[in-house]
Amino acid sequence: MKEITRRKFIATTTLATGFALAVQPISAQVISTDAKGLVAGAVKIPVKDGEIPAYRAAPATGDNFPIVLVIQEIFGVHEHIQDVARRFAQLGYLAIAPELFVRQGDVLKLSSIDEIRPIVAKVPDAQVLSDLDATVNWAVKSAKGNADKLGITGFCWGGRITWLYAVHNPKVKAGVAWYGRLVGDATELQPKYPVDIASKLTVPVLGLYGGKDTGIPLDTVEQMRDRLKSSSSKSEIIVYPDAPHAFFADYRPSYREKEAKEGWKRLLAWFKQNGV
Repeated sequence: MKEITRRKFIATTTLATGFALAVQPISAQVISTDAKGLVAGAVKIPVKDGEIPAYRAAPATGDNFPIVLVIQEIFGVHEHIQDVARRFAQLGYLAIAPELFVRQGDVLKLSSIDEIRPIVAKVPDAQVLSDLDATVNWAVKSAKGNADKLGITGFCWGGRITWLYAVHNPKVKAGVAWYGRLVGDATELQPKYPVDIASKLTVPVLGLYGGKDTGIPLDTVEQMRDRLKSSSSKSEIIVYPDAPHAFFADYRPSYREKEAKEGWKRLLAWFKQNGV
């Protein structure tokens, strides 16, 4: 797929109105959160080189909302990520999920993960971190967000980004990383992994991982735990022994209700404890 030019992505890219093609069929256990009482839907975030689409959900009344950045999986900002944003909004948060792959391609319309991976591999970390800074700015200036109550959570690809953004932006009050890769081979576009920056972390991040995740070996989780000892962040990692990768993804067979619900409770308590 050709990379999308700035002019084209501003003009034509929109958010998904359902689930990504690559994750069909959708599981019967999928959770659907009502938008009643919310302002929810697509918005455009001004960034350095134009605009990117994002999904925003917030209470319909009030202001000065605590902000949560919701960072997508490899499948983009499809219905599951949008639903997670609505879950936060129903609890009083302003939740925003920016579409972070948009310049490189539209992963929502690709039918297999093998087609998606080459697109995602072209996404520079520096671009992602800059887009998230722009999203925070938009949340404060245009969506009644409170800059002093900023949290971030991300899933899989977004779990890795959660760790990285918590180092990049020390104004984040707390992060929760769901099964994001901790170790990897450095490239020009992705020069650092969480283990490389763990000692610099000042923001408290809670890592939620599965003991049966075949893509994230437990020895890498232990490596991260060890590196965190030299940080001032009071970060923690919890491993659910019987959980596979993507155990929070209720639209997929990997979903584990018990661990997902417990992880969500831990996330909310972590945010509350750390001022989000």
